[in-house]
Amino acid sequence: MELKKLRVALFLLLCTIGFGTAGYYTFEDMSPFDAFYMTMITISTVGFQEIKPLTIHGRLITIMIILSGVSISAYAIGTLLRMLIEGELRKEFGRKKLERQIQSLQNHYIICGFGRIGKLICKELFDRKVPFVVIENNPAAIEELEKLGYLFVAMDATSEEALLKSGIMKAKGLVTAVMSDADNVYIVLTARGLRNDIFILSRGSDEKAEVKLLRAGASRVILPYQIGGKRMAEVLTRPTVVDFLDTAMMDSELGLAMEELKVGQTSSMVGKSLIESNLRKDYGVIIVAIKKAHGKMIFNPQSSEVIEAGDIIVALGKKDMMEKMSNIL
Repeated sequence: MELKKLRVALFLLLCTIGFGTAGYYTFEDMSPFDAFYMTMITISTVGFQEIKPLTIHGRLITIMIILSGVSISAYAIGTLLRMLIEGELRKEFGRKKLERQIQSLQNHYIICGFGRIGKLICKELFDRKVPFVVIENNPAAIEELEKLGYLFVAMDATSEEALLKSGIMKAKGLVTAVMSDADNVYIVLTARGLRNDIFILSRGSDEKAEVKLLRAGASRVILPYQIGGKRMAEVLTRPTVVDFLDTAMMDSELGLAMEELKVGQTSSMVGKSLIESNLRKDYGVIIVAIKKAHGKMIFNPQSSEVIEAGDIIVALGKKDMMEKMSNIL
């Protein structure tokens, strides 16, 4: 709206300059440049002497230029200043609002780096409505973060201050996804120094980097190139398996989801076997695995397997049924 007003003001100012130049040229026999010069010193009210004595027509033109030109110039300058001031205020209020939103987060994830890996992680978390905040200092990436509406801290992820501002003391986990292995190691060391109990997922380029990251304090390390290579090999050797996993994990149109559901201490399912729980029958899910509270993983559990508090059930089924099932667990 303000930009439109500014354009109108500038257009009217140009019309005034054109009117004055044409008027002096026509009625005062001035050259085009002298007529333009006379118009400009009149609009700017600098008080320079007239190029030549003016006739009554020239004086009338001067009065019209002063009345219109000065008013339009003041309006244009005022609109421009208002745009600049309001823009700065809007940015400042936006920063304050962003800081308040980040401070209110709890059990969220901190994503260090908004490169190719970081973008994919953020998209998945956003789609699943999982709270997160990004730490990034690249101007182009920050602009994209603003467009997407993601919460972010515009600082260097390796700094302790950035981690504190992103709410590491209340965070559920941290992901280091910057390109440099050295930076990832530094972030892990800093984060582990601030909170010894936080879950840290780190990106590594190779096995050597994995060893260093684990030694620095990373809970788990993902090697994207290794995963990508294995994935491509599986497409060549086991295409049907890959298609099934893609359908189960990524095809949103079918409404399928593979989720992990934790059994609560007060759940009515505690102490029951899988066949007694009727989970498969009532919710139409496939129980893929159960991770016991002590860490043991049971794949394709038998119907006699007893559900215990703290168990994590890995199941495949319709998203709506999975949500209902999570409510009883």
